[in-house]
Amino acid sequence: MTVSIYLVKGREKSLLRRHPWIFSRGIQRIEGEPILGETVEVFDHKGTWLARGAYSPQSQIRVRVWTFERNEIIDTAFFVRRLQQAQQLRDVLAKRDGLTGYRLIAAESDGLPGITIDRYQDYFVCQLLSAGAEHQRQALIDALVQCYPDCNVYERSDVAVRKKEGLKQQTGVLVGDMPPAFVVIEENGIKINVDIVGGHKTGFYLDQRDSREASVKYVNGKRVLNCFCYTGGFGLYALKGGASEVVNVDVSQHALDTAKENVKINQFPMENAQFLNADVFKLLRDYRERGELFDVVIMDPPKFAESKSQLVGACRGYKDINMLAMQILKPGGMLLTYSCSGLMDGGLFQKIIADAALDAKRDVQFIERFAQASDHPLDSAYPEGFYLKGFACYVK
Repeated sequence: MTVSIYLVKGREKSLLRRHPWIFSRGIQRIEGEPILGETVEVFDHKGTWLARGAYSPQSQIRVRVWTFERNEIIDTAFFVRRLQQAQQLRDVLAKRDGLTGYRLIAAESDGLPGITIDRYQDYFVCQLLSAGAEHQRQALIDALVQCYPDCNVYERSDVAVRKKEGLKQQTGVLVGDMPPAFVVIEENGIKINVDIVGGHKTGFYLDQRDSREASVKYVNGKRVLNCFCYTGGFGLYALKGGASEVVNVDVSQHALDTAKENVKINQFPMENAQFLNADVFKLLRDYRERGELFDVVIMDPPKFAESKSQLVGACRGYKDINMLAMQILKPGGMLLTYSCSGLMDGGLFQKIIADAALDAKRDVQFIERFAQASDHPLDSAYPEGFYLKGFACYVK
């Protein structure tokens, strides 16, 4: 039996603008008894058909829209079409930037709410983060096999957000072989080891690729501090750009060991790289007390705000860490600083950096803006897809 969702009067406006979310408070009534993730028909209060989406009874986002086309059925062929459309864009980017690793599906921004797929060579790493994605699991897998017959598919749905959808976390092989300890990808001529099974997210932070490449022009002959380095992505580009010294800092020894291997496989001079297992906040204070200075500081911390309730604390954290970074920069130094918190908009982040400059007693000029890489597109109807922002700051 078809399940029908009828919206409160006026709540159809966002859908008419093709925004893919329907919140619980926007639903007037439900005809039928939908199960978790089931595909439902969405109507306005007058009974006019609007969309077809996935029902999630435990989430505030009660329906995530699959399609606004009434004749489009949600089946394997639907996922094949979405994958093919997404691959067309990535083919252009892969050729341009020499990529063998990229984001293939960026959830709502690629018309597949709750689904993230990162491609590392022939390994496709999936995160199914919504009830609808989970419900359509087999159709998605079948579509991947149809589009990429020789693919290996590994699941990394070990993300806390699944709990909000009434789902358990899970990982494992879905198709093909277990990933090796490392899959080596290339971007902009740089080789990078990716730990699909045990690494952060799906194994690597693909979204910072464009920022990594942009950082090259600031580092020639410079002493660079790479904070929250993970497996050393920014550090590799700094060495590529001719940095005289790169100090990579992270709290994970495994990540630092991988970062060291990444320097080796690119045949960059190991004597120009250091790898410190340390808490960044504490290390920056130690540097400040010792009067140790750098020409360039790269500040790419993890997400500080997972919810609106955490935003105030996140603002304090971003301000403190950027203030400390400014205090250990030489006059005329560069701070490359980022926030991956989606709740932190660009204007607020800029204000936080300005406040940090006041506290650091340094004059700062914003000279370049950064955003997520091109394989993380922003759909015009879904502004929430913009989450990564950054600045190149000239610190006087």
